[in-house]
Amino acid sequence: MSHSSGQSPGSKKPDALSRRGFLRGAGISAAGAALLDGGVSALAEEQARADQRKVLGPGPVPVTLNVNGTEQKVSIEPRATLAHVLRDVLGLTGTKVGCDRGACSACTVFIDGTPVCSCMTLAIDCAGLKITTIEGLSRGEHLHPVQEAFIEHDAMQCGFCTPGMVMSCASLLQQNPNPTLDDVKNAVRGNLCRCGTYPKVFDATLAAAKKMSGKGDVSRG
Repeated sequence: MSHSSGQSPGSKKPDALSRRGFLRGAGISAAGAALLDGGVSALAEEQARADQRKVLGPGPVPVTLNVNGTEQKVSIEPRATLAHVLRDVLGLTGTKVGCDRGACSACTVFIDGTPVCSCMTLAIDCAGLKITTIEGLSRGEHLHPVQEAFIEHDAMQCGFCTPGMVMSCASLLQQNPNPTLDDVKNAVRGNLCRCGTYPKVFDATLAAAKKMSGKGDVSRG
């Protein structure tokens, strides 16, 4: 016997879309559209802000650096390291470049009183900060006590690592006027001396500490 509905016996009619299902689907669609619109708007705003930012480079840009208490106006590429600018632009060759990757600390300078590897520091990031090099560690014709002690104790051989060593030791005495031998060793642990004159560096630094005891600051940085 045939059935006028065309369905086989026992089959179920497909569920009709309920009012609740319709509202739920409509709500999800509206929320998705709102999120999409919000995302597009956020991207558009971010792009607008990016378009308004001042892009520096790739060519030279003007930068003012405070080096050893003097304002220096230079024109440098944004990629230029501080070590390069100090040596090749400003002629302050006391800062040495050994490894050029922050492993030997020969290029150590102070930035706002903190010792850093200038070969790993972009010069453009130092605008507005106080930079002190080995040339600026002394006060006029008067050498820094650590510099004097290095001479008195012959704490150098080839001399290439010496500026970085002096800066690290001067920084130590700025923070700790009465260091122990272990303190000095820890302070220069990142300074590589290929000549192996570490014992005399230790002696010079401890002697400088004794000489400076009770005399206040030991660094211009």
